Amino acid sequence: MKKRHEQKLIIVAILMLMAFNMPLVLLFDSARPVWGIPVIYIYIFSAWLFSILISAYIIKKYYE
Repeated sequence: MKKRHEQKLIIVAILMLMAFNMPLVLLFDSARPVWGIPVIYIYIFSAWLFSILISAYIIKKYYE
């Protein structure tokens, strides 16, 4: 894998560490649900999906 792709994946990993940091996660811990789903679940799963999609895009771009 090229060095720049590795660096991009490391940046994604660091961003996800910051996104799942407890003070930031607790900002989304509210009592009001959105469409019946707690906001914290929406935040966690959307951040997780975002990291998977970005990582897949970076890796796919490497194999082309």
